[in-house]
Amino acid sequence: MRNTQSGFTLIELVVVIVILGILAATALPRFVGLQGDARQATMNAMLGSVRAAAALAHSAALARGVTNGQVAMEGTNIDIINGYPTANSTGIVLAAQLDATVLTMSAGGALATSVITIDLTSAATPSTCRISYTAAAANAAPTITPTINLAGCA
Repeated sequence: MRNTQSGFTLIELVVVIVILGILAATALPRFVGLQGDARQATMNAMLGSVRAAAALAHSAALARGVTNGQVAMEGTNIDIINGYPTANSTGIVLAAQLDATVLTMSAGGALATSVITIDLTSAATPSTCRISYTAAAANAAPTITPTINLAGCA
């Protein structure tokens, strides 16, 4: 009786490896291109979150008659200055529920016109994936300035 072995030949294995290499070479640039788009979308979502949180905190402050102090939002006390969240971790960061594990935030401050910058840590150039929040001055709204550059966010 003849002993038969089953399996792949060396040529078949090499052909499969070459095909997988070609597929990887065409798919990788598309994947890398999507990372920049994903970071830009993350920054746009964060910008919307910061704007919405400032508006909601302002609405809560107006409803409760609070100009300076704290306003409860979903059981969390948000620091308020001139009717809007302060530019620190107990103000706009807490109100917008920003995740400090993927962001780098400057210290900011609790005073009017204090500025906090929020950078996306995973960006190639974090300073081009930034949102700046300037706390409200008297009788004014806060200033929220995005710096979102697709090339730097890649």
